Amino acid sequence: MTFAEKTAGASAPPAASRRLVSIDAFRGLVMFLMMAEVLEFAAVARAVPGSACWAFLARQQTHVQWVGCVLHDFIQPSFTFLVGVALPLSIAARSARGQSLSKMTAHAFWRAGLLVGLGIFLRSIGQPQTNFTFTDTLSQIGLGYGLLFLLGLRPVRDHWIALGLILLGYWAAFALWPLPGPDFDYARHGVPPGWLAEHGLSGFAAHWNKNSNFASACDTWWLNLFPRPSPFTYEGGGYATLNFIPTLGTMILGMLAGGVLRSQRTAWGKVRWLAAAGVLTLAAGWLLGWLGICPVVKRIWTPSWTLYSGGLCLLTLAAFYAAMDIRQRGRAWVFPLLVIGMNSIAAYCMAHLFVDFIRGALLCHLGTRFFAALGQAYEPFLLGTGILLVLWLLLLWMYRKGLFLRI
Repeated sequence: MTFAEKTAGASAPPAASRRLVSIDAFRGLVMFLMMAEVLEFAAVARAVPGSACWAFLARQQTHVQWVGCVLHDFIQPSFTFLVGVALPLSIAARSARGQSLSKMTAHAFWRAGLLVGLGIFLRSIGQPQTNFTFTDTLSQIGLGYGLLFLLGLRPVRDHWIALGLILLGYWAAFALWPLPGPDFDYARHGVPPGWLAEHGLSGFAAHWNKNSNFASACDTWWLNLFPRPSPFTYEGGGYATLNFIPTLGTMILGMLAGGVLRSQRTAWGKVRWLAAAGVLTLAAGWLLGWLGICPVVKRIWTPSWTLYSGGLCLLTLAAFYAAMDIRQRGRAWVFPLLVIGMNSIAAYCMAHLFVDFIRGALLCHLGTRFFAALGQAYEPFLLGTGILLVLWLLLLWMYRKGLFLRI
């Protein structure tokens, strides 16, 4: 009996016996961090400005303005990376069931389209019309998933070649794009006064500045092809549709890792490969940023960010695989993560669709005084804890009933 079967009990889905616990647990941790936005650490930190602990937690739950990385920036690349990890395992499982190549290909491209559509749908909630934007995590994965599948049918050598071409080509596109002239109106492009002085880049690295780069210029053409309430001029956070290209690089890194996990290497040999690859890619990404060749910016998914965040993902997967699939440790806390990780699409949708309803229900039935029991400053945190618990219980119910949202 596998660890997943032992922790899940009799009601666990039959597929659990064929799954790597480390992948589901890693995915569960990532989705938990995303759902945990409801804890509103930043609101508590503002209410207790003298607390270094709450300031630290708030910092880790808020994306960096441009260059660098905190824990919150780790969520999207991890989820994306794990899509790549799962692909070789999925292809092998479907092939073992006798599924034809044409059927697998059709499913992959259907899945890609559905992910893009779901991302647009979630981003359109509360909007007066469909919000055609493609920077959502699901849309970004969907835009590259079909290509990832086709690449997954090729030899591993081609995976490395594709990764190199993607990173080098995307870097060159930014590097060759002309820098804005002295009359460029940054404020009109969503860069407020003083932002460049605090967060902007200079010299060669200025090719990757906010909303004055190659990808943002492409979006001013691309997004205006769709119906909009007003012409698109900039994306407030600096995100870009073309992020899906280096995001595909992140998925390729995951696919390479997934290939290693299903290879004939020894268990600890797999860990050593993942750890060594993680250290090398992490160091390469950091070095490119330190040298000023390519800054490490998550919001526009620079090639150095692909390597830096990919290295962190590889190291995390190595640690999870060693602990959970080899040593089978940490059983007391893995099960809550499995509940989330085995239903990650459902968790993602719930976090976007159910939070306001659950918040209203909790306040209606328990009242604000209940959540202000520790003081008004901690009300957002306690209310968020209640919301998070309800979300997890819903996922637990789905887990016990064998209800898994698959795309």
